[in-house]
Amino acid sequence: MIGVELRHDFGSFKLDVAFQTSGGVTALFGRSGAGKTSVVNAVAGLMRPQAGRIVIGDQVLFDSETRTFLPPAQRRIGYVFQEGRLFPHMTVRSNLTYGGRFAPKGSGAAPDFEAVVDLLGIQHLLDRRPAALSGGEKQRVAIGRALLSRPNLLLMDEPLAALDETRKAELLPFLERLGKDSRVPILYVSHSVPEILRLADNLVLIDQGRVAAAGTLGDVMTSPASLNALGPSAIGAIIPANIAAHEDGGVTRLSSPAGDILVTAQDAPVGTARQVRIAAQDVLIALQRPEGLSALNILPATVAAVQPDSLGGVLVRLQVGDAVALARVTQRSAGALGLAPGLPCYAILKSVAVSLG
Repeated sequence: MIGVELRHDFGSFKLDVAFQTSGGVTALFGRSGAGKTSVVNAVAGLMRPQAGRIVIGDQVLFDSETRTFLPPAQRRIGYVFQEGRLFPHMTVRSNLTYGGRFAPKGSGAAPDFEAVVDLLGIQHLLDRRPAALSGGEKQRVAIGRALLSRPNLLLMDEPLAALDETRKAELLPFLERLGKDSRVPILYVSHSVPEILRLADNLVLIDQGRVAAAGTLGDVMTSPASLNALGPSAIGAIIPANIAAHEDGGVTRLSSPAGDILVTAQDAPVGTARQVRIAAQDVLIALQRPEGLSALNILPATVAAVQPDSLGGVLVRLQVGDAVALARVTQRSAGALGLAPGLPCYAILKSVAVSLG
């Protein structure tokens, strides 16, 4: 368990956040200047908050009441910055093994070197120096160095921000694999919605120095409280699915808790697990099953909740099978349809509007 509670007054900006997470990849998401980097710097010990408490498992890193403050070197935290920050005079192998030299005695067996190298796909880079690496390769080495320092927690502060789109695409699969295969919990800072949708298990939204919402990725993405921090184009449902069949006409059928969903043809075998993202702004609501539509997905649903949002629209929470979806409509549409909890309806979405992770 990771518990973070901190307060700090920077003068022109006040940080006041509190959240807990139990493992996997927890994304700290927010616009630039929201306070994300200040949070991870406090966790790393690079900043001493004025008040609060930070705990990893049973280890107290910081407690303002007891005046506890562990220095960074004693926190057993691996920190991956926006740039790799590798030692230029060392080979990749030497950079990787460097962090382990300073791990506390009795901190347990070091991670298997070959396993980390294989996880990150850097076997062929071991004898090179950083100057001969691409940006994505440098970040993979930086991640490996952090893992081999025997950390209890891995901090990643926008590790893709300094990379172009080609390098981001190169590194994302390795980050996905890291999140699934590594037993080390990760706090991942980002202001990119596609990144968090692809990588995160849990999500903490930070807006102007405060936590706007926190919880599992799916719960936060469908919470009305998330609208301001995520924006109207990002809020929506995250639903697990499996490829059930490839059908004629350039479509693939997915099986999901919401029912069968048709999407544009996917280049993956039947049985492959996928994550379906359905943006709230792409969901239409009908009281009767419509005919003659180009939309291929017409799913029976029940209105679970209706709430005006802060941007002048209405957020409608829908129970679709065993899943929850979100629709964003105008106040006029909500009134004309008489949307209220318990109302049976249909959720309509275009196949091309469904994105997969």
